[in-house]
Amino acid sequence: MSFETDTVHPSTVALTGDARQHPMVFAAAFNSGSAAAVAEVYEARAVFVPQPGAPTTGAELASATADFLALGLPITLTPRHTYVADDIALLIVDWVIDGTGPDGEPVHIEGTATDVARRGADGLWRYIIDNPFGVVA
Repeated sequence: MSFETDTVHPSTVALTGDARQHPMVFAAAFNSGSAAAVAEVYEARAVFVPQPGAPTTGAELASATADFLALGLPITLTPRHTYVADDIALLIVDWVIDGTGPDGEPVHIEGTATDVARRGADGLWRYIIDNPFGVVA
């Protein structure tokens, strides 16, 4: 499977008012292949941890996300737990990226994410912390 460029896919995604559905919103944005769509599922000052112990934010977050998108492979998610306290949610999600990369080599990346999302003033959820490898040291 290969993704099209952002010019083919709309950059908007349907954010959700249900924290339990936010991982699926992320998966839809990721699987669109659009970096702009993926950016919409994060708050402006969100933290993304593309490698254990290496948090990023801002332009570095966008660059790290682009690295995952460049694999040209879809992500599959299985939400495990969602805990909501007021406007904050802890999301525990199993995920897999599996297939053949653009270089023809097999790719298999998986993890259990420990993510934090916040409901915005608009009632929609966005990640404030996306830690895809969870507690991996």
